[in-house]
Amino acid sequence: MSDIEKYITKREKKTPGFKKGVMEEYNNMMIGTRIKELRTSKGITQEELAKKLKTTKSAVSRLENHAESVRLSTLEKVAEVLGKKLEISFK
Repeated sequence: MSDIEKYITKREKKTPGFKKGVMEEYNNMMIGTRIKELRTSKGITQEELAKKLKTTKSAVSRLENHAESVRLSTLEKVAEVLGKKLEISFK
């Protein structure tokens, strides 16, 4: 078990729900990180992506850096613009 896993387990005992909150934030961060990776691999700037999505550069920045409460329709548009297929799974 890593140090971070030990900390989360210890903190969960003191604050029920802590682990769930950490995992939710981690998943939000991963969505934004993945969008940024896809965008940069295509050589597209935030401004160019914003124009293709008919939104603002700041909205793209928020999406990449704090991808919380992102609508499924937004993710579908991003995937389409970046030439990807959106897949959602429950494991």
